[in-house]
Amino acid sequence: MSGHRIPAWRVTLDGRDLTARLAPRLLELTLSEQRAGEADQLDLRIHDHDGRLALPSRGAELSVALGWQGGGLVDKGRYRVDEVEHAGPPDIVTVRARSADLTAALRARRDRSWHDTTLGEVLRSIAGEHGLSPRIAPALDALPLPHLDQSGESDAALLTRLGKQHDAVATIKAGRLLFLPTGKGETASGEPLPAAQVRRRDGDGHRYHVADREAYSGVRAYWHDVEGADRRSVLVGKSGNAKRLRDSFASEQAAREAAEAEWARIQRGLATLSLTLAWGRPDLYPEQPCRVSGFKPEIDDTDWLIVKVTHSVGSSGFVTSLELETRADAAGAGGE
Repeated sequence: MSGHRIPAWRVTLDGRDLTARLAPRLLELTLSEQRAGEADQLDLRIHDHDGRLALPSRGAELSVALGWQGGGLVDKGRYRVDEVEHAGPPDIVTVRARSADLTAALRARRDRSWHDTTLGEVLRSIAGEHGLSPRIAPALDALPLPHLDQSGESDAALLTRLGKQHDAVATIKAGRLLFLPTGKGETASGEPLPAAQVRRRDGDGHRYHVADREAYSGVRAYWHDVEGADRRSVLVGKSGNAKRLRDSFASEQAAREAAEAEWARIQRGLATLSLTLAWGRPDLYPEQPCRVSGFKPEIDDTDWLIVKVTHSVGSSGFVTSLELETRADAAGAGGE
């Protein structure tokens, strides 16, 4: 690749393009995109050497696009200003913004319950209340929910909890509530996502780590058998050195789902790969399948999944850091 590539970016504030005004002042732009559980975050560090930089108000909406001069920019979404700091000398303004879709209403604590419903119905109800368009994987949509309590919990926290219980990506992006199986590399309709290709020569740093496959042999979850007035368990994987979940569940089905979800997470975390790409890749995003080449055979032959993407534009140019984990299906389940 040519060493003369020049980063390109665009930042707007409440619809006003600030790129030309910020360009001579920008010290660093950092964008972190998460898979789920945490909001995507945009950080801007800007010179205020002449004191003429106006501070954005909290709640203002920023949008950002990234790319390279001579090519198109990739829209990276909208972010709501959450923190503003002015420090010096030298005077520097730091602006931190988080996903605009994570509204105050989604973060407000609520108390309510659902009975004799399905996971899809609960998710559609939450989406409708917040003006979101639901995108729910068919395999998860019809899962029965005999009972679900939301006690002193925000809708955002409830979505995270349901995602963890069912090993799903529960997130809100661009006005859509997404609930998809983790690690499948598929859209909500079940279509495969395009796999990214990354070569070792594209990067300037990597770290591969593989864990002891015998660390855990399975996962055990406990549930209350009301009729038998007994505490029982289900096992996913093998007994040996099974991880025991702390929570106790209301039914065998709920316990099994939680054990399967945790076992799948353990399997995906057996091998991880961190990469720093010397040339930023704004086209990459979390949950995208990824193939790598130029490393050891064990690394190149692994089916990877992108978990987190961090883009940085600053004095070092435009670089992208990736965190990847293995794609793995849940092991078979048994019961006791």
